[in-house]
Amino acid sequence: MASEFPREDAFDEDYLYFYEGLLTPERTAAEVELVWQLLELEPGLALLDLACGHGRIANPLAERGVRVTGLDATPLFLDLARREAAERGADVEYVEGDMRSLPPSWTGRFDRVLSWFTSFGYFSDEENRRVLDEAYRALKPGGLLAVELNNMLRLLQVYADEVVTERGADRMIDRHRFDVQTSRSLDERTIVRGGKERTFTFSVRMFAPAELRDWLFLAGFAGAVAYGDDGEPLTPEHEGRRMTVVGRK
Repeated sequence: MASEFPREDAFDEDYLYFYEGLLTPERTAAEVELVWQLLELEPGLALLDLACGHGRIANPLAERGVRVTGLDATPLFLDLARREAAERGADVEYVEGDMRSLPPSWTGRFDRVLSWFTSFGYFSDEENRRVLDEAYRALKPGGLLAVELNNMLRLLQVYADEVVTERGADRMIDRHRFDVQTSRSLDERTIVRGGKERTFTFSVRMFAPAELRDWLFLAGFAGAVAYGDDGEPLTPEHEGRRMTVVGRK
């Protein structure tokens, strides 16, 4: 069985290299608009971006006047995020840290918390719940949390045992297996780049909309709604496999 914990191998320069074609400027702009809508953002609000990566969402939000703090465990991503923020003139506080244990001083500090592009679910269930608990603690009363990830109900309809991402002669090969007992997607990833090859495993917890809403309620959130990628409440008619669950403290 693949590890229940994130591997540094999975989030490194190779990740950025192979995902560059997917994370286009057009997609990023559309997602920033969606985040703005779902989190009811406005200039001056304080937002925490959990697992902010290389600042793809954080920096554009800061350009719009949101007071953004980005947290990530990968120094490489944080360096890239800081560099891009400086180039764009965006004021973002980037912090290296663990979303399972936020600084005590962050209690009640933020108006909004964001977890975007399947940044949630890489730990054990107990630790994943702790992430939601920490997000709740970091929010001000009435604050909003948005968790964006795959919608398991739709994903299982299109689940692929193998996905190959090519960039020139380089390849990223993902071999998947879904564990129905744990609702985890297990991934054996092989990177073939520059004549070198390496293989590693990791897994991520999948959720149906109702289950993730229940997790938010258990963390203390008073309300939670699942949305599709059009910003409307999720329905069976939504064809996209991604969802965003928004909870209010």
